[in-house]
Amino acid sequence: MVRDASGKAPYRRIADQVIGRIDSGELQPGDAVPSVSQIMEAESVSRATAARVLTELRSEGYVVATPGVGTVVAARKTLTAGSDRLRMLQAGGDGFREGERVEILEAEMAPAPGDVADALGLDADAQVIRRRRRYLDDQGVITLSTSYLAGSLADVAPELLVAEPLPKMTFGLIEERTGRRATRRRDTVSIRPVAEEDADLMEAEAGTPTLVMVNRYCDQHGEPTEYAVDYLGVGRELSAEYDLD
Repeated sequence: MVRDASGKAPYRRIADQVIGRIDSGELQPGDAVPSVSQIMEAESVSRATAARVLTELRSEGYVVATPGVGTVVAARKTLTAGSDRLRMLQAGGDGFREGERVEILEAEMAPAPGDVADALGLDADAQVIRRRRRYLDDQGVITLSTSYLAGSLADVAPELLVAEPLPKMTFGLIEERTGRRATRRRDTVSIRPVAEEDADLMEAEAGTPTLVMVNRYCDQHGEPTEYAVDYLGVGRELSAEYDLD
């Protein structure tokens, strides 16, 4: 495939141009994006290349095909991160926004990976509780989330090893059984490719770049309570707002 001076394949260059128009606000949710025929004419590319541009934009969550209308800019997908769920729970809610739901995929005892052991202050290969779930709404995957907690918590909260939703989530259950309230967190954000084994769960192609947020929660005594790794749904928008006073 012929590439331009930027080193990008033509379909990628054109897709990035459309993404730039979306990110700048020139194209708003619901606005039509160039059709295959329009891309062919404007960019002097083949039908196959023009069609791939729209395929890429759809797979990355920027556009959707609407019957009778064509391909339009998708509504922005807001994100509810683990820290948001904690805040909603502490405010008396259930940790979910309207329309959100959760699927519990795994709940088991497992040896702690090195980074998990370090984060939780445990010995290498110590047993930890591993809970894996998928949060969804009507726009698809919000996050694919894995939480790690010290294995000793299973003695006071055996529900952590049951693959079912927790009424008060992990935060509320730990506080109820131990008095340890999550009061502080440290976030680390990176970009990683969707793994082959997670592609179906993420509803994305393997290798698609996505944001990953790692949260380390600590209690009122400064001791770590939970280590969570969230793969954000492709096309989701992560934003934060802070008071500067």
